[in-house]
Formats: sequence, C-alpha cells, structure tokens
Amino acid sequence: MVGERAGLRKGRVADTTYGRNLSLVSAQAYNRPLIELLHEAAMPEAMIVSAENTVTSDAERTQKLELNKLQKRLRRDVGQAIADFSMIEAGDKVMCCLSGGKDSYAMLDILLNLQKSAPVAFEIIAVNLDQKQPGFPEDVLPGYLATLGIEYHIIEKDTYSIVKDKVPEGKTTCGLCSRLRRGILYNFAEEHGVTKIALGHHRDDLLETLFLNMFYGGKLKSMPPVLHSDDGRNTVIRPMAYCREKDIARYAALQQFPIIPCNLCGSQDNLQRQVIKEMLQGWDKQHPGRLETMFRALCNVEPSHLADPSLYDFREGRRIGEPAQGAVGQVMAAGEPDFGRLDVLNI
Repeated sequence: MVGERAGLRKGRVADTTYGRNLSLVSAQAYNRPLIELLHEAAMPEAMIVSAENTVTSDAERTQKLELNKLQKRLRRDVGQAIADFSMIEAGDKVMCCLSGGKDSYAMLDILLNLQKSAPVAFEIIAVNLDQKQPGFPEDVLPGYLATLGIEYHIIEKDTYSIVKDKVPEGKTTCGLCSRLRRGILYNFAEEHGVTKIALGHHRDDLLETLFLNMFYGGKLKSMPPVLHSDDGRNTVIRPMAYCREKDIARYAALQQFPIIPCNLCGSQDNLQRQVIKEMLQGWDKQHPGRLETMFRALCNVEPSHLADPSLYDFREGRRIGEPAQGAVGQVMAAGEPDFGRLDVLNI
C-alpha cells in the first residue's frame, strides 16, 4: 500500500509536470513576448546588444533608401515643372515663402538641392511672415534657417488681429488672410529686388482649387504654375506643381522638418478646402490613379470642347487670338493664344 501510494503520488507529480509542459507549449502560441523575454534572459548580453543593433541598422537603412527615392522623385518633378513653365532663369532672385508647414519646407529643401547642379545660376532667399498668431513659436524657423547658411528674413506683421476683427465668428478667414499676406510679400519682394516668389503649392492643391472653383465659384480654373500680378511687379511660381502631397508629407517626416501647425485657418471647422481634400483622398484610395488622370486633364485643355466663347470662336472654328485660316487651309504663324489671367481662390 505504501508503495502503491508512493507510486500514485509519483504518478501525480509526473502528470503535473507534464501538464506544466503542455501549458508552456500552448503559451508559445499565444504569448510570444513572454517567450522572447525568457530566451533573452538566457542569451549573453553581447548577443542581445548585437541583435538590437542589427534591427536598428536595418531600419535606418530602409528609411535612408526611402528618403533617397523620395528625394529623387521630388527633384525630378520640381525640375520638370521649372523646365515646362520656364519658372527660373539665369540671374533670378527666388524668394521662398516659408509658413512652417511641410510643403514650404520641402520646397526650400528641393530648390537648394537643385541649385547645386542647375544649368543656370540663381539666388535663393527664405522669407517667413510672422502674423502674430497666439502661441506661434517665433524661434523655430530662425533656428532652422540659421543651420542652412542662407539669407533669410522674418517679416513681423500683426495680420491675425485684423483678420479676427474683420471676419465674423464662424466664417472662414482664408480670403482676407491670403490677400493681406500676398500684399505684404509682394511689397517685400519688390523692395529687395526679388524676381520670382516661390510658393509651396503642390499637385493636390491645384486639383482642390479646380473643384473649389467649380463647386463654389462657378468657374473652371485652378492655381497656375506661374502667375504674373496684375500690375506686373511680381511673378509667382509654384515649383511643386507636379508633386504629390503624400510624397511631400512622407519626405517631410523622414527629414524631420520642425513643422509649425497653423491655428488660424487649419483648425477651422467645415472649411471648404478641407471637404474637397477629403473627397480627393477618398477617390485616391478607392480608385488608384484617378488623381493622376485628373491632373493630366488639367494640363490638356481643349477650349473647342468647352462652352466659353471668350476662349473659342465657335463661328469661325478657332481659338480667340488665333489667326484665321488661309486660302489653302494652312494656319498662319502666330504666338501662343492668350487665355487671360487665371485667378487664385483661397490660397
């Protein structure tokens, strides 16, 4: 009996041990972090450090490759836009307008990069308009620009108080804010001999403005890559007109630009531009390639297939400003047709 009891007791111990082994095996399937900790506890410290370094170096290598790929793509897009629209010429003094957002940071970075290998010599200066928004970090941009070693200017004008005073509560502030901002920058550019004013609008901004004008303005127009002011004093260029916003956003994140949020306009509820942006982003997710096709359409306009008699003479069958056909049906040589000035909505 004693032996049997001992045997039974021994058997129960064996069963318990087997049960523990079963529970440990099942834990391996459902509790990987715990098992990894148990394994690490048995590993030499040098091996753990080596493994961690390998993981870190692999992640850094992946990010570096992604950064290089994005930089090449943005350089190509910006360079192509500059060439297509003759944005920058020899001897130009280009004023890069910085807001502290991802777009203007990326524009300055890419232009400085292109400047090193450009076939023509041109000058770049950076300018920020401090509109005296409450809580605006005044030291961020000067600190960043100082590290680049380029000429920069901080213009201090309290347009925030004017906008808040003139615009009723609940109304969007973009219209008045952009007009005040443009006036200040235009005057500064003229005073400092600037020949080109560079803004950081990208391809998605051009598409958003197209739909804004269609939905709310009743006009078929967008942001032009190059815009000459009415008085002829200033020329505005948009070097990033071909760049996708998602590429710029990722590039800015990898470069770790010190982004400054806009609390004046970016925080407004029901902003028309934000509604359009969300619509386009939804299309991009559901129908990949749609935005690219839409932008190609924006660059391939046929006035004869629209309904604007100020652009196309439907009686004569020719564009306005285009010469009449000769007796043998040949079009006489002439300059490019003038389609008039394209305005900007809510920039």
